[in-house]
Amino acid sequence: MTDEKDLPHDDLAHASPVTTRRGIRSFVLRQGRMTEGQKKAYERSWPINGLTREHGMIDPRQVFGRDAMLNLEIGFGMGRSLADMAEAAPEQDFIGVEVHLPGVGALLKDVEDRKLENLRVYSIDANDVIDLCLPDACLDRVMVFFPDPWHKKRHQKRRLIQHEFVQRIRHKLRVGGVLHLATDWENYAEHMMEVMSEAEGFANAREPGQFSPRPDDRPITKFEQRGERLGHGVWDLLFHRTN
Repeated sequence: MTDEKDLPHDDLAHASPVTTRRGIRSFVLRQGRMTEGQKKAYERSWPINGLTREHGMIDPRQVFGRDAMLNLEIGFGMGRSLADMAEAAPEQDFIGVEVHLPGVGALLKDVEDRKLENLRVYSIDANDVIDLCLPDACLDRVMVFFPDPWHKKRHQKRRLIQHEFVQRIRHKLRVGGVLHLATDWENYAEHMMEVMSEAEGFANAREPGQFSPRPDDRPITKFEQRGERLGHGVWDLLFHRTN
């Protein structure tokens, strides 16, 4: 569920899943070391831009010092697309969740380089962020772009987008808020559509069963660009919370 969106999916699927208090975590642990630049950015910026489980249930208005549209991205990978979105919409606020430390370091370096003030980061399991850190109805948009596809049939139960997970997300969205999913695996796209079409309290932004065109505010990742050159499809789903 990453940028590593800029890594081949085969590299992702070979990692071993681990469990947490809710069962399967929202991620798989990956190897990788921070570069010196990422380490230094992490050391300088984490005290300013980092959020932890120990902060407990946050008040976004206190975290950002204002009342603004609030976006959550689960699994931002190396963070470039999240930084692009935050830079393009300074009037909005963004929270990113990622456990891959080189990705967190890369994003924090981007935050420094671009002088972004509207972005905060969690480096813990997204399940804990949802359950322990975010008040109900605080989010305007939740984004899950190119999560691990678990393309082998026996592994598909490990996919993040499942009925129970979607309902927990729903309670964190305000009524009218958007859950935006994207994948480049057709089988996972069909799975996502089935889950979302059956999900209580959600309605497709398009006609029932239809995928959405990529919104202009979702940046195209390097991985996605490579896939397009190879003729791979990409499927976006946008569903609004209705109640």
